[in-house]
Amino acid sequence: MVEQHTPRSLIVTFYGAYGRTFEGPVPVSALVRLLGAAGVDAPSVRSSVSRLKRRGFLVPAKTADGAAAYDLSEEARLLLEDGDRRIYGPPQVSEEWLVAVFSVPEQERNKRHLLRSRLARLGFGAVAPGVWIAPAQLARETEHTLERLHLTAYVELFRGSHLGFAPTAEAVARWWDLTALAKQHEEFLDLHEPALRALQSGPEPTPEAAYRTHLTALDSWRRLPYADPGLPRELLPADWPGDRAAAVFAELHARLRDAGARFVRT
Repeated sequence: MVEQHTPRSLIVTFYGAYGRTFEGPVPVSALVRLLGAAGVDAPSVRSSVSRLKRRGFLVPAKTADGAAAYDLSEEARLLLEDGDRRIYGPPQVSEEWLVAVFSVPEQERNKRHLLRSRLARLGFGAVAPGVWIAPAQLARETEHTLERLHLTAYVELFRGSHLGFAPTAEAVARWWDLTALAKQHEEFLDLHEPALRALQSGPEPTPEAAYRTHLTALDSWRRLPYADPGLPRELLPADWPGDRAAAVFAELHARLRDAGARFVRT
């Protein structure tokens, strides 16, 4: 599969990695230059920023000298803070499960679709219609998401253990498409492990090259901890590629983040 770093996705990734370090909102001119370094042309940056503004992710602002700029909305900041724990934090594994049971009236079926799509984005697996499951460490983030979307009236959350009747590993293989998840990890490795090998054996990259490699690796990686929500290792296949993918991203991030930040500051 050819990797698609869309302008909108790269802008979200940029704000998550670097935009919050700016003193004040990010000037539009800086967004154009910094996304240009990642291969995005100016018209694509401007149109993607407009779409993110309409979605409520970005809000228009002014810099101290009056230049046009964009800042994160409060909702976007909360979303990125939740993402930090998943994307950068050490893997958390719980022996308990979080179960979401929901019922939405037929006349509000648009909310049913929204609820299902957000639970899927959080990494929940489907047990049965209206019953979804995830590792219990996702409880806080799930609560935040349901509160932000005003969906708490339709959902009950429970924590507990799987008591049977199928072995838990067999049940997990029904609740999640492990073959598809493994393929996503393998694609990440195919695309970004060569960059890590080059760093390990070659000279230090320039700050601009470090920024570009870090931004694209993060843009690929940040979806994986949501698709693969931290399932207990003993319930996964023996040759699970997620461990190696996580290690590759962690080393890329450690090697490139500071150099990339230097490029952004200059």
